[in-house]
Amino acid sequence: TNTLESKDIKEAKDKTTPAKKQSSKTEVSVEEGKREEDEEGIPLRKKDKPDDRKPKHQKCEDATTCGCLKLEAEAIKTNRQLLEFQVRSKDINWCQFIQPLDASVRSEAVYLDDEVDTISGQRRPVTEENRRELLVCHDMMGNYLEDRHFHSSEKYDDYRFVHWAAVDYFCYFSHGYVTIPPCGWLNAAHRHGVPTLGTFIVEAPGLLDEVLATQASVDLTVKALTRLCLHFGFEGWLVNVEVKVPQKNMPNLYYFVRELTSATEKEVPHGRVFWYDSVTENGELRWQNELNDRNVEFFRRSHATLINYAWDDSHLERSAQQAGQEQSPRHRVFMGLDVFGRSRKGGFQSLETMAKIAEHGFSAGIFAPGWAFETLNRFGYNLGNCQGDEEVNSAFLARNEAWWSRIWPTLGTHPNSKLPFFTDFCVGSGRASYERGFPLPDGRSFFNLSRQSLQPSVPLDKNAVHNFKAVYSGGCSLSVINYKSAFRLFATDFELTEGVLLVGYAYKIDKEEKEEQEATFDVLLRVTPLQGSNQEVILFCGNYKEPKMSPNRCYIPPLDEPLPPTKAHVELPQDAKSLGGGWQVRYHLVKFNGPVRVQDVGVQSKRLADSKSEAHLGAIYVSGFSLED
Repeated sequence: TNTLESKDIKEAKDKTTPAKKQSSKTEVSVEEGKREEDEEGIPLRKKDKPDDRKPKHQKCEDATTCGCLKLEAEAIKTNRQLLEFQVRSKDINWCQFIQPLDASVRSEAVYLDDEVDTISGQRRPVTEENRRELLVCHDMMGNYLEDRHFHSSEKYDDYRFVHWAAVDYFCYFSHGYVTIPPCGWLNAAHRHGVPTLGTFIVEAPGLLDEVLATQASVDLTVKALTRLCLHFGFEGWLVNVEVKVPQKNMPNLYYFVRELTSATEKEVPHGRVFWYDSVTENGELRWQNELNDRNVEFFRRSHATLINYAWDDSHLERSAQQAGQEQSPRHRVFMGLDVFGRSRKGGFQSLETMAKIAEHGFSAGIFAPGWAFETLNRFGYNLGNCQGDEEVNSAFLARNEAWWSRIWPTLGTHPNSKLPFFTDFCVGSGRASYERGFPLPDGRSFFNLSRQSLQPSVPLDKNAVHNFKAVYSGGCSLSVINYKSAFRLFATDFELTEGVLLVGYAYKIDKEEKEEQEATFDVLLRVTPLQGSNQEVILFCGNYKEPKMSPNRCYIPPLDEPLPPTKAHVELPQDAKSLGGGWQVRYHLVKFNGPVRVQDVGVQSKRLADSKSEAHLGAIYVSGFSLED
């Protein structure tokens, strides 16, 4: 009889805070308690005592397909649960609720360097020699919070992740032994082409002893973990062994990592397994903070290793030497950054840490980016309002954009590549739900990452902000705050083999009655020939009376006749009566003299210096036409 099936199984303690490590894992807070330079005008706020009422989950529209608790994500806490597939949602057909990962929505990453928000041809291609990847490990307050249910909640100010274009792998982390990512995170990540990992973490010795008892027990565990990936629709695992392993169990631990990696790669689409730098070759729990001969065997048996975040320059140098000895590319080594600043500079000083990782050619593993939300309470914000709070929402989004914008020059950016392309910029939450400028009747706020639309390829910091009041569709729009220059929203790689381009967008200009001239609003596209030329042209799609040409620029007027219904996007009707809230829709149609590639999509809005006019972008649509059309 197999040990896992016959032995009394001890439940692992479900911890909601990171485990206290052995002294070998140095953790030093960098300038803890000091007011960071991050605030950049975000006001400190003193709130009334927290509103700790239990947040309400949205009601199910169809109880026969929802199952309520069956659609609530949960961690598996024992081996019996794991082997016997004891999960509430085992009878749910998750294909109805999870969008499959579509890797074709984006192309290979490029380095934008210091031209992150500039509409320009400054791009360095990522090659095998200079490739660096990014793993984002989301660990916030123990996780499985308002994000755990398919319908989530009405707390619209909760933590949301939007900077998917830089991410190669996303990991949902908790301390619950086997962590299954909630469907909201899966849908948001998959919509952006990002593989998602669960977590296999052991913080109590009994659980791992059962797994490693025999090779047969390892095989059963691998089979059970692979079944979870296939059932719930995620792509693999971060394996984190945070206990001392008896020497006699080490051969089976190596066997476990190898077999899990092999099974995940063979059976799970886009499957990946990461090993976390913890246990050494003799079973000691001793974080190495580098790749070396004490942990390299795990590196050999997995797709990648996430190195603990207490490294220094000498660790980087030795890791490079070890990777060279293994004849392995350095991008398989992910150097850790704890955004809370343990052991290395984090917070708004994270750029220094990320730059060192990039300079040595390693990938990066960012741990706990929810710092931007979680630490707002230090400045007097109340994070406990179950309905959401607009000041919390605005402060978090501004702080989040500022943090990501600082480290972005060290990251690769994946351009959007799939046509037709449409987004209404919804971040997965809203004070209410809107369609074409009209609020929906229920009037409820919502937080639901499954409703997140495609997000900009680069941070919005200092160019635009999310607006939850002037909304076209979903829960928010973008409002321009940079009226001095054009800026990039999307790095793209749209191929138009027929050389015909259709652009549509919803926009809105708010101006005071006494103002005679409102702001102008253009959507900009940078276009190059599809093959063999460095020439480019910037299209200005705005309110022009007739086309105008100048060197490298073309000013395109909107169509003055309606498109055939099959060619206009259903969310961008040309009939003004179908639009609410002062929103307007424009379409622009352009034919080139050969195949072209759209490489940037951005915005330019201009207003007089003393003007209070405000410009908003509610949705954007890019598509190709055939010559017959």
